[in-house]
Amino acid sequence: MESGIVIKSTGSWYQVLLEDGSEIQCRIIGKFRLNGLKLTNPVAVGDAVSIEKEADGLTGVIRKIGQRRNYVVRQSPRKKHHLHLLASNIDQAVLVITIAQPKLKQGFIDRFLLMTEPHDIPACIVFNKSDVYEEEDLLVFAALKDIYESIGYQTLLVSAKTGDGVAALREVLKDKTSLVSGQSGVGKSTLINQLQANLGLRTGDLSDYSGKGQHTTTFAEMFTLDVGGYIIDTPGIKTLAFNNLEPMDVSHNFREFFAVSSECKFGDCSHRNEPKCAVKAAIEDGTISELRYYNYVQILEEIEDQNYWERHKEL
Repeated sequence: MESGIVIKSTGSWYQVLLEDGSEIQCRIIGKFRLNGLKLTNPVAVGDAVSIEKEADGLTGVIRKIGQRRNYVVRQSPRKKHHLHLLASNIDQAVLVITIAQPKLKQGFIDRFLLMTEPHDIPACIVFNKSDVYEEEDLLVFAALKDIYESIGYQTLLVSAKTGDGVAALREVLKDKTSLVSGQSGVGKSTLINQLQANLGLRTGDLSDYSGKGQHTTTFAEMFTLDVGGYIIDTPGIKTLAFNNLEPMDVSHNFREFFAVSSECKFGDCSHRNEPKCAVKAAIEDGTISELRYYNYVQILEEIEDQNYWERHKEL
C-alpha cells in the first residue's frame, strides 16, 4: 500500500497526492464512520490515507484513513440525520463574508464558529468587498470587529476586486493549511484567485432576482500557495443547522460564555431563565455581546425544536 493526502473530493472519487508527488483517483470500499456518526462523505480533503492501486495502475482504493488531529463537520444539507465532512487536519479556518452585496446575515458567523470551536481550530473572519461599503457598512464592520477580536478571533477587511487587504490575508495563510469557506456570493473564489493567481477558479455574479450568490465551487479541493501552505476551498454554504449537537454543546462552544459559566448558580445553566446566571450578568454589564447572545438563543431553540419533533416521531 502507498500513503498520500486527499486533495479533492467529488463525492464518489477522491484525488490523492502520493508521497512521490504523483496523483491518483481513488474510490472507497466499505463504510467509514466518525465516532459512530453517519457521514455523507466518509473521506475528507486533508485526510491522510493508505491506498492500494488497482490492476490498471491508474486508479486506486482507499483502504485506511489516518487518525485525524481535527476536522470540520456540518449537518448534511440533504440528509439531516447525516453529517458532512468539510475538511480535516487543518491549522485554521478562514470565513469569508461581506456586509454588502449580498447583505450580511450576522448569525452565520456564530454558526460557522460553532463548527470550528469544538476542535479549538483558530478562525479568521474576512470581510470582503470593502470597495462597495458605504459609511453605514463600515460602522457595522467596526462593531463586529470589536465583538470578535475581543474574544480572540482575528478579523480582516479586504477587497478581492481592488486587492486591498489581500497581502495581509496572504500573510495569515502563509505556511499553514487553511480551510476557506463562506456563503454563496461573498466573493470567495475571486478572493482565492487574488491570493494565488494561477488557479483560475470560476467566479459568478449575484442573481439579479434574489440578490444571492450562485454556487461556483462544486467540490472541496486543496491548493498549494506560493507563499507556503495550502488552502482548502469548499463549496458555498447556504445555511447551517446543528441537529448533531445538544444544547450544552452550544453553550460550551461560545467561548466567552464558557469562560464565565463556572460562576453560574447551576452547573447545567442554559443561560436563559435560570437565576444568578453569570452569562446574563455579563450581558447586562456589557462584557458579553448581546448580539452573540441573541444568535446563541436562536441556535438553542432550533436544536430543541428539532429534538422535540424527533422524539415524538419515535413514540
